[in-house]
Amino acid sequence: MRMIFVNLPVKDLDASTAFFGDLGFEFNPDFTDEDAACMIVDENIFVMLLVEARFRDFINGDIADASATEAITALSVDSREQVDETIAKAVAAGGKPWKPSMDEGPMYGGSFQDLDGHVWELIYMEQP
Repeated sequence: MRMIFVNLPVKDLDASTAFFGDLGFEFNPDFTDEDAACMIVDENIFVMLLVEARFRDFINGDIADASATEAITALSVDSREQVDETIAKAVAAGGKPWKPSMDEGPMYGGSFQDLDGHVWELIYMEQP
């Protein structure tokens, strides 16, 4: 069984966990402390929100400035409505809209930036 752990630096762990909690994500308390929060995306997909000092323990060099796009974390969702609803929740919780929604036939998506400027994209793909 493979798992994925995306590690992201955050400036304010409490604010970030509240932000993602407002979007409906839960956290694994076994891997959450004052320096990190383990956000559960799916059964085998997790995002580790790490305070910058803890994130530095895992890298060489500097933390990238999120004012430039360092990565896009794309997540599938169950409907077009869920794309729009989640982006609205993100903006209401303090995030920023990123790019306009895109509608490419069977694929629909939208995006936002979290409190630290990381880009999140939500994609709905109709299944034949």
